[in-house]
Amino acid sequence: MSAVPRSDRTSEKPAGRFRRMLDRLSTSQEDLESEELREDSQTTGCTRIGDCHDRQIVTVTGTLRTVTLRPRAGVPALEAELFDGSAALDVVWLGRRSIVGIEPGRKLIASGRISMSRGRRVLFNPKYELRPLGRE
Repeated sequence: MSAVPRSDRTSEKPAGRFRRMLDRLSTSQEDLESEELREDSQTTGCTRIGDCHDRQIVTVTGTLRTVTLRPRAGVPALEAELFDGSAALDVVWLGRRSIVGIEPGRKLIASGRISMSRGRRVLFNPKYELRPLGRE
C-alpha cells in the first residue's frame, strides 16, 4: 500500500487501457453519449449549447431528441430538441409541418441567433445541415 491517502488516490486519473475499459463499462449509456456529443462539438468548431447566451449568433451541433408539431400563434411550427452533451435547446421551424430528415436521433448542425423563451434557449428558423446517418 502506498503512503498516498485514499482520498488522493481516488481523485487520480485512471491509467492504462484496462482501467479505461472498466470505467466505460461502469458508465451509463447517457453519460457515454453526452461525452461523445461534447467531443463532436469540439471537433466541428461549434459552440457548446451550455455556453450560448441570449441574442448570440451561434453554430451548434448535436442530436435531435424529440420532434413535435406544435402550433405557435395559429401558425404550424415544427419543434425539435437539440442536445449536445452540455445542454439542450429548442429548434423551431415556423410555418412547417414536417421536414424530410428531421427526426429523433438525427445529428445536425444548426446556425442562427439564440433567443430565450420561458427560460429555454431557442433557435427560430435556423440554417441547418443534416449529418450523415451511422458512424462518420
